Amino acid sequence: MVLTRCGLLVDRAETLARLYAHHRDWTVVEEKWIEERFDERSTRGSSKGIYRALSSRFKTAGSELPSIVQLPSVLDRCETVRDKAQVLYFYLLEDDPLVKYTVHRYVDRLQESGVDGLGFEQETIERLLSEFHYEDGSEFDYAESTTRRWGEGLRSVLRDIGVLDTQQTLQGQIPNLGSTPLLVASGYSWEIHGDDWLSQPTGWLYLFQSDQYWDALAERVSDDPNWEASGIHGELRLQPVDDTYGWAEPWEGEV
Repeated sequence: MVLTRCGLLVDRAETLARLYAHHRDWTVVEEKWIEERFDERSTRGSSKGIYRALSSRFKTAGSELPSIVQLPSVLDRCETVRDKAQVLYFYLLEDDPLVKYTVHRYVDRLQESGVDGLGFEQETIERLLSEFHYEDGSEFDYAESTTRRWGEGLRSVLRDIGVLDTQQTLQGQIPNLGSTPLLVASGYSWEIHGDDWLSQPTGWLYLFQSDQYWDALAERVSDDPNWEASGIHGELRLQPVDDTYGWAEPWEGEV
């Protein structure tokens, strides 16, 4: 239930990515993270907890996302903190099946009911969690206080990526996508679905982009020099010109 403790922690996640890109060794990174208190935590225990949660997300990521040595370059291209949050959000999704499940359920609601389906009241979240089952068949079963904190953690992530406006807001909205998170969301969709990704752009859906916006998003991607557009039987195809994330150089700066 690391979401109850963590959220996205954009600044700390970015620092951890830079540490790894510089040292390329998780053992060294962990030592430096804890000894030098990069996360500004007062105790070694809390520092370790944050490290475990964030490093797990980066270690889990596969080829569907930029590699961790590329990630600092990706984040450098982001224009706002929200852009960075929208990129880092994908690493959380890939690492945490409970978050991914919940996002899936809300994407279903978005496609069925439009933005009205994006109600993030605690009761709604708990109802969705009650229907979750792990691969071994076990159900979601946590104390009420933990479940409440998990809901708060989820809402904090949604605020970071622009789905929720304020601490008090419970009704979601369609977030604006910056150029860099759009490229990552599109690359993620391409890596999962290949040529047919535009018919079900998973990365866009995870960022709560309803289908009325897909044409405009596709046009933005086709205008990017790292992607090429083609038409087959009148159907638009979009694919990376080179490697999916070839536009992001491995980072070699100082932390």
